[in-house]
Amino acid sequence: MPSQPADPSVSSPPRAAPQPLIVVVEDEEDLATVLAVHLQEAGMQTQICNRAEHALRYLKRNFANLLLLDISLPDQSGFALLEELKANDISVPTIFVTGNIEENAKIKGLEMGGDDYITKPFSYAELIARIRAVLRRAESVGDQNVTKNVRVSDQPFEFCGATITPERLEISFPGGAIEKIGRKELGILSYLYSRPGVVITRKALIHAVWGIHADIRSRSLDQYIVKVRELYKSHDASLDAFRTVHGIGYIFDPSGVSSEGRE
Repeated sequence: MPSQPADPSVSSPPRAAPQPLIVVVEDEEDLATVLAVHLQEAGMQTQICNRAEHALRYLKRNFANLLLLDISLPDQSGFALLEELKANDISVPTIFVTGNIEENAKIKGLEMGGDDYITKPFSYAELIARIRAVLRRAESVGDQNVTKNVRVSDQPFEFCGATITPERLEISFPGGAIEKIGRKELGILSYLYSRPGVVITRKALIHAVWGIHADIRSRSLDQYIVKVRELYKSHDASLDAFRTVHGIGYIFDPSGVSSEGRE
């Protein structure tokens, strides 16, 4: 029996709004549970971690939209955890939620990269409002990103004789030819340009361009590198300063000071 055409008067159900994931790092288990309940009622997902080590292990493997972080934790301070996250190239908007009312602690938390600092006791309505404000700011910052390591506001730079303009996703070759360049290719060249004369491992390059939680394999990275090489070749432009270091990664060596990658 033929299917009946869809009734245009019947609209499809609206999509549910995305639920940001909030990691709650709080050793007081009752408080952590109450926090999670309020966040879930406000349309957010939660992950409770009662130790700094637990939070670090979780964030190494999972993406989170925001971190609610107590300063006083049984295994180490919230400040030390934030430093460890930075050392592992894990960037998460962070609100300190703590009983420490000392001004110097608040200043330290904000200066080391915290997005807000709330002292106990606090209003849950205010906490939710502050979380949403930080999430909005984080989204607006991300709007400027071409890749994890490049923003459209970044200045043009020269790579092997061609000028790359992030604002327009363009690459200009000697002689005046202008081509569009893909976002990932732009991110790769920008990262290499920022580290001249240094061997960059494939893993480091993937983390820089796609993010530390991206599930990208070396084979995919190599395919983007091939695109870059073909683009330069089509304009008879030399990539002698950009070399593969077999078994490791790549090097951008414009000064010719390194022997890495030379046959």
